[in-house]
Amino acid sequence: MAKGSNLMLDAFWRAAAYCFRPPVILLSLVPLLVMLVAVGGWSYFFWGGSVAAVEQSIEGSRWLSTVFGWFGNSGSAGFATAVAPFVVLVLMTPAAAVLAVLVIAFLMSPALVRMVTERRFAQLEKKHGTGLVASVLWALSATLLAGIAFVVTIPLWLIPPLVLIVPPVIWGWLTYRVMSLDALAEHASKAERDAILQRHRWPLLLMGVITGYIGIAPSIVWASGIIFTVGFVVLVPLAIWIYALTFAFSSLWFIHFCLAALQQMRADASPAIEVPAREIPAPQLPPSP
Repeated sequence: MAKGSNLMLDAFWRAAAYCFRPPVILLSLVPLLVMLVAVGGWSYFFWGGSVAAVEQSIEGSRWLSTVFGWFGNSGSAGFATAVAPFVVLVLMTPAAAVLAVLVIAFLMSPALVRMVTERRFAQLEKKHGTGLVASVLWALSATLLAGIAFVVTIPLWLIPPLVLIVPPVIWGWLTYRVMSLDALAEHASKAERDAILQRHRWPLLLMGVITGYIGIAPSIVWASGIIFTVGFVVLVPLAIWIYALTFAFSSLWFIHFCLAALQQMRADASPAIEVPAREIPAPQLPPSP
């Protein structure tokens, strides 16, 4: 665990330093463009209908009507109408985050792996243990499981302490599974990949959870009421770009950690080279008289 902690901290500051490099900043704009098109298109066609559907669900729910009726009696009339857009935003945020992970997995991560490899791990042998099809299936299966977990745990989000725990843990697990595989796909064999994911599963999960909490910051900008006024055009793209840069940092963190762990594991497995001792000739005895 100590080795894992040292690797995690070392990879953290290296990933943070890489985020200031111009190529990384340019790469972070790619998911921004993809997410702008996807989220903007969805909002254009489905925003009004989604808000209306959520509002009708709130008003039609017996126990929610009781709760919101209490707020109405307290002078908060129209609470359902006011809260419906926020509910839609909360539901959209995990979908946008999952989309960003997939965009980074298939567009950004390979470029980031090449960048880190050229600068730090040029001598690390590539064994290509994970092909494209296996990588896609791995990412899709992990995303499906995370999506199911998000949907199943939505009721827990209404409990104040759990809303700060459950989504980041699910997000952390998804990030750990997808980004670890991307980091090791070219360099590690299947056996090496499985060994690293097993040996370092807790540091990797912790890294995923930490990046999940870091990703909450753009959500505050995204869900802020200010974006519905004059700041909408600026703050929404800004929030998405922060997401992209956050995910780029996450990818770099996992790349530095996983490749360093692979390098260390191979070094530990290599047999020590024994240096033969210099043979000292036996002393010559003088001839007997």
